[in-house]
Amino acid sequence: MANSKLTVNGKEVTLPVLEGVSLQFALRDDLGLTGTKFGCGEHQCGACTVLLDGAPVRSCTTHAGDAVGRKVTTIEGLSSLAKGSSSRHPLQDAWAELQVPQCGYCQSGQLMEAAAFLTKNAQPSESDIRQAMEGHICRCGTYNQIVKAIQLAASRISGGA
Repeated sequence: MANSKLTVNGKEVTLPVLEGVSLQFALRDDLGLTGTKFGCGEHQCGACTVLLDGAPVRSCTTHAGDAVGRKVTTIEGLSSLAKGSSSRHPLQDAWAELQVPQCGYCQSGQLMEAAAFLTKNAQPSESDIRQAMEGHICRCGTYNQIVKAIQLAASRISGGA
């Protein structure tokens, strides 16, 4: 077992990287960051999505060793991506305002995917949003509210509402 350094939510951390350990379990078990949820374990549902150097990855199938020397952002660090003085990311505010979560289980992965998406497409159409988010499963079916929240956040990020 070797100790490896990576940056998680803006802080350099050292953790043991074991052969075959997923990034998800390293984050949850070694660092106590439990906002990243275990859904399917097979790269299918999106509940475990985190950002690796700003790009969304499914942490359940990403090896912890692949994150060594890189920047990982989890739901606990999403607010650090906010521009301006807000303590939360505009997506978090929109999610709460529009009451998106039902059970909430998939929400951290949904938010992380949406945050990465909005950095690439600041003024997305509804179709763009649905296409970007189609790999995420919401067991409660709040897809329409998710789209509305992303639209609201996008308008706020680009200087609208």
